[in-house]
Amino acid sequence: MDIIQCKDVSKSFGEKVALDHVSVDIPKGMIFGLLGPNGAGKTTLIRIINRITIPSGGTVLFDGHPITQQDVEKIGYLPEERGLYRKMKVGDQAMYLAQLKGMSARDASQSLKEWFVKFGIQSWWNKKVEELSKGMAQKVQFITTVVHKPSLLILDEPFSGFDPVNTQIIRDEILKLKESGSTVVLSTHNMESVEELCDNIALINKSRLVITGGVNDIRHRYGNNNVELIYTSSSSLESVPGLFKVLSDNDDSGRHTAVLSIEKGVDTNDVLRHVISQSLTVNSFKELVPRMNDIFIKLVTEEE
Repeated sequence: MDIIQCKDVSKSFGEKVALDHVSVDIPKGMIFGLLGPNGAGKTTLIRIINRITIPSGGTVLFDGHPITQQDVEKIGYLPEERGLYRKMKVGDQAMYLAQLKGMSARDASQSLKEWFVKFGIQSWWNKKVEELSKGMAQKVQFITTVVHKPSLLILDEPFSGFDPVNTQIIRDEILKLKESGSTVVLSTHNMESVEELCDNIALINKSRLVITGGVNDIRHRYGNNNVELIYTSSSSLESVPGLFKVLSDNDDSGRHTAVLSIEKGVDTNDVLRHVISQSLTVNSFKELVPRMNDIFIKLVTEEE
């Protein structure tokens, strides 16, 4: 079941096409990565889902029906451009934003204070936003985005401004939100975070959808049929025509790390059986799957 279905969505600003017939399905209970270079159309699609912008064509469904303003109350949106009022006190602003999402003053106060304790920022309640660092303000805005327990979270570059420790804290919270049943849309340029967190992705470039699907499926789809073999032997492994080619073999005092290119149509089990028959000790044998960063660069470059 999909929480969001974007069907043939287009958006133009005068002569500029921001989205060109983009269709994307976001499954419930997943972390969905929305990827693309700057200016690709990601933020426009996010704004359309949030009903900040109306599409020029196409439809957006929420839980199977055309999205309404009431549905938007079930969405938590953390935009890339941060929007806290600098002169307001942190607690007053957090209360205001929570109540905008339909929470009562009592529920908002209780839930916010629980989040402030969880993040160790109780002492910030009466500080003005202008007294906070960028990372501190980011924590406050993350809390105000999730405090009303939205069924859909849209996080645009949520790790911007955080050091590695706080980045890990936010990653852990995103995973907990998924475990509690929330769907998360993560728009980021951090491909390491995509591999660590995302179940599915969609890549948009130059206003068009380039690829969508499961992260693991896409990584395997763009693999080059190479494996890494770590073995112990006094001599190096030789290529076998019709079976595999040794691309590299680094010998460190008898411990070898080799990369093998398996011939098309050959079963990796046959390669492993041959390797074992060579009277060497196999320490590790694994498929070399390309990183999402490499796939991102390859697809965007091809589009260019």
